[in-house]
Amino acid sequence: MYFLRTIVAVTSAISGFALTATAQNLEPMAQVTSVSQLSDVQPTDWAFQALQSLVERYGCIAGYPDGTFRGNRALTRYEFAAGLNACLDRVNELIATATTDIATRNDLATLQKLQTEFATELATIRGRVDSLEVQTATLEANQFSTTTKLGGEAIFAVNGVFGDNRAVSSSRIPGSNGNIEDTLTLTSRVRLALNTSFSGEDLLRVRLQARNFSPFGTSVTGSNMTRLGFDISNDNSLDVDQIFYRFPVGDRIVVQVDATNVELDARGFPVYSPFESSGRGAISRYGRFSPIYRHQNGGAGVEVAINPQGAIGANLAYLAPTANNPDNGFGIANGTYAAFGQLNFKLGEAFGLGLTYAHTYDTPTTGNISFMESTGSVFANAPFGNISTTGNHYGVQASLRIRPKLILFGWGGYSQAIAIGDPDSSTIVTGNRGAKADIWYYAAGLGFPDLGKEGSLGGLLFGQSPKVTSSDVREIGFGNRSRVDSDTSYHLEAFYRYRLTNNIEVTPGLLAIFNPEHNSSNDTEYVGTIRTTFSF
Repeated sequence: MYFLRTIVAVTSAISGFALTATAQNLEPMAQVTSVSQLSDVQPTDWAFQALQSLVERYGCIAGYPDGTFRGNRALTRYEFAAGLNACLDRVNELIATATTDIATRNDLATLQKLQTEFATELATIRGRVDSLEVQTATLEANQFSTTTKLGGEAIFAVNGVFGDNRAVSSSRIPGSNGNIEDTLTLTSRVRLALNTSFSGEDLLRVRLQARNFSPFGTSVTGSNMTRLGFDISNDNSLDVDQIFYRFPVGDRIVVQVDATNVELDARGFPVYSPFESSGRGAISRYGRFSPIYRHQNGGAGVEVAINPQGAIGANLAYLAPTANNPDNGFGIANGTYAAFGQLNFKLGEAFGLGLTYAHTYDTPTTGNISFMESTGSVFANAPFGNISTTGNHYGVQASLRIRPKLILFGWGGYSQAIAIGDPDSSTIVTGNRGAKADIWYYAAGLGFPDLGKEGSLGGLLFGQSPKVTSSDVREIGFGNRSRVDSDTSYHLEAFYRYRLTNNIEVTPGLLAIFNPEHNSSNDTEYVGTIRTTFSF
């Protein structure tokens, strides 16, 4: 009966795996003589007895060099061929050496009976395979590309800002900046991403974008604290918004080279926030993730992730918005830039911690200074006016999944700004090159995954956006006051992303800024939105 048993064993082994069309993570497999040699196979596993029979009785199942079987991963065609060949070699060996145990007429009759009894099922399977082959051929003949997939996202949003007077900085007169116009706007943003992979492990992304959202910033409310996470406008002109190429180097390093306009959270940096997506996460700009990740977004650069799947890992990045600009000697090494380093600590899927440092240099030659990337007060974004400024930034971010449907997360950070150019005499009366300013911020949030419906998300966030707590410079014409935020603003945000279908989500949300611009003389400002996101 060896022959019959071997045929049945081979058939059972093959039918228990899913075959894939490509070979990934190939490693030479070694024959084992006992199932105990496979470290990841336990007696409690549902297929333990089958594996034990195949390994110890028939000797035709191989393991990996590290002593594992990896029973939960898909079987590649190469591995299938290797396993099948081992079993067939064993069958030939049994036939050649067997005497009394060679297949008998009863064995052949049993095989014939099984074939007859399952003729209908075999015919059905054969028909399904033929149908799948026809469908696959049709798809291959009409596909856009063998290497590229198209993905997209479209946002329609109705937004409104409400309040009394526009906010003013700590040294200004309340109400001197005019009133907030209580109006509703209808805005949109469309993104189309071409994702290309040449090896199955790399990624080339080219993203096109068109949008028409004028930000709810200083010109509308007097403060950038009221900006939404998806605001900015290019008058619906279609442009190339993002280009990067990501590829692995060995088993523990991933490198990404950016040509243009890639946010740091898209580079593989863990940001420890379930609200990071601009189309599906928090409604506010500050509420998506820590401001430390925003420095010099929009430029070219390179990022390296070290051991990204491990319990301890690291990320490095260098970003240079002027990398493609040779004017005034700019380029990769000159002009505005940011250098990042982050240590990551993970405990499974439940806990994550990131410790981040960034060194930045901003120069007004490439535009107005935005030291905190439009997430804090006017003073925080331009500590010394519109002059060249360098900074050292320190941040800590963490996320804890308390329950499957409850995530606690938050961030805190400190930045020190240093004046590199001479202080702007139009706004500063005292202060020299080398003047310093200290800036602090924090936030804490709760995320409620699958709230009310699978795929939905509820969110609450409270914090303080970047605030200047000390400064070496003073302002002209405003009582010779130090350029320091005198009070404290509070950021309170709530939203609920409801999943209508797999491709359509509606997110009503409300943002309240108390004491905007860190000035208690300012009225509370509110921003509401109903964001509809279509993804495909």
